[in-house]
Amino acid sequence: MSVRTRFWLLAAIRWSSTGLIVPVAALLPLDRGLSVAEYGSVAAVQGIVVLALELPTGGFADAVGRRPVFVASAAVALCSYVVYAMAQTPAAFALATALAGAYRALDSGPLNAWFVDAVHDEVPEQERPAVVAKGLAGYASVVGLGIAGGAILSAGLVAWAPFGRSEALALPYWIAAGLSVVQMVAALLLMGGERVVAGRSLLSSVRATPRTILDGARLLLRSRVLSALVAVELFWGFGMISFETLMPVRLAELVGDRDEAASLMGPVTAAAWGVSALGAAMVPLLLRRWSMVGVSVALRIVQGGTVVAMGLAAGPIGLVAGLFATYAVHSMAGAIHETLLHQQVDREHRATVLSLGSMVMHPGGSLGLVVLGALATSVSTGFAMVVGGVVLALAAPLFLVRAPAPAGTPQAPMLDDDGVRRGRR
Repeated sequence: MSVRTRFWLLAAIRWSSTGLIVPVAALLPLDRGLSVAEYGSVAAVQGIVVLALELPTGGFADAVGRRPVFVASAAVALCSYVVYAMAQTPAAFALATALAGAYRALDSGPLNAWFVDAVHDEVPEQERPAVVAKGLAGYASVVGLGIAGGAILSAGLVAWAPFGRSEALALPYWIAAGLSVVQMVAALLLMGGERVVAGRSLLSSVRATPRTILDGARLLLRSRVLSALVAVELFWGFGMISFETLMPVRLAELVGDRDEAASLMGPVTAAAWGVSALGAAMVPLLLRRWSMVGVSVALRIVQGGTVVAMGLAAGPIGLVAGLFATYAVHSMAGAIHETLLHQQVDREHRATVLSLGSMVMHPGGSLGLVVLGALATSVSTGFAMVVGGVVLALAAPLFLVRAPAPAGTPQAPMLDDDGVRRGRR
C-alpha cells in the first residue's frame, strides 16, 4: 500500500468521527438546557486549550515522531466524545470541549507532516510541490467524503433513536468514540517509518521539545511570508464559526424544531462535504492555469461572499444553497494554503509550524464563538453570520505579502514559483 493511500485511509477514519458529531455538536447542549450564548462560551474553552497546547504538542511531534502523537490524539478524542455524550451541565460540556481542544492540538500536525516527510524522502525536489499539493488535495477530498459519510450516519442515528428521543442527539458521540479506537489501531499498523520512542530516547526527545518550539517560533518571526500565512488562520477560524456552528442553529430557527433540524443537518452536512470533496479534486486543474497565490486570494473572497449570502438567506433552501457554495471552496482553499505552509519549512519544524497555524485558528474560532454567539443572541443569527463572512474575506490580502528581496531584484508575489513552470504574463 502506497504512502498516499495509507495517508488517505487514516484521514478517512479520523474525519468520519468528526462527520458524526458535526450535525449535533451545537444542538445537544441546547437540547440539554444551554442558551446559544452559553454554548458559545463553553465551546470557546476548546480554543483556549488549543492555544496553550498547540506549540508543545507540535514540538513534541517533531521531536518524538508523528505516529505516537497521532495515536495519543485519538485516545484523548475518545475521552472527549464520552464526556460530551454524558454531559448535562455547562461545566461538564466545558470539560468535554477542553478535552476536544487537547486532541485537536495533538492532531493538528502529525499525520500531514508524516505524509509530506515521506514525499520529500521519495520524490525529486523539483516535483515535490506538485506531488504534495495533489496529495493534500486528495486528503481534502477524503476528509469531505469521510465527514459526509459520518454525517449521513449521524442523521440516521438521530432519526432511528434506538435508545429514545432524549438520547438521540448523544448517540453519534458514542459511535465516534468507537471510531477513535479504530484510529489508534490503524495508525499503529499503517504509519510506517515511525516508531514509538522508548526509555532514554523518549526522555531526550521530551527535553528537545522546547528547543524545537523555540526554533519554530524564530522561523515564524524571521519570515514575513510565513507570518502572513499563519495570520490567515486567525480570520479563517473566526469566520468558520458562521457556517460550522451557527448553521444548525439558523436552520433550527427556520424550520422551527431542533430535532428536525438535527435530522436535516445530517444529509445537508453530508452533501456539503461531498461538494467540498469535489472542489478539492479541482485543485490540480486550477494550479495548471493560475498560481497558488492568485487562487488563494480569489477563494478567500468568494468564500466570504457565500457566508454573507447564508446570513441573508430568508428560508432554509437559500441557507442550504449558501452552505453548499461555501463548502465548494472550503477544502480547496485549505489544501492550497497548507501546501504554501509546507513550502516554507523543513522536516525538523514541519509539525511545529502546522501547530502554529492551528494555534492561531482555534483562538480565532473561540473569539468567533463568543462574539458571534453574542450577536446571534442580541441581534440575530443571520446578522452574526454576515459578520463572520466579512471577517473571513478580510484574510485575502495576506496572501499577497512578499518576501524581502535583494536591492534591484524584481519581486514576484509571494510563492509565485509553486512548483509549476509557467511563463510570465
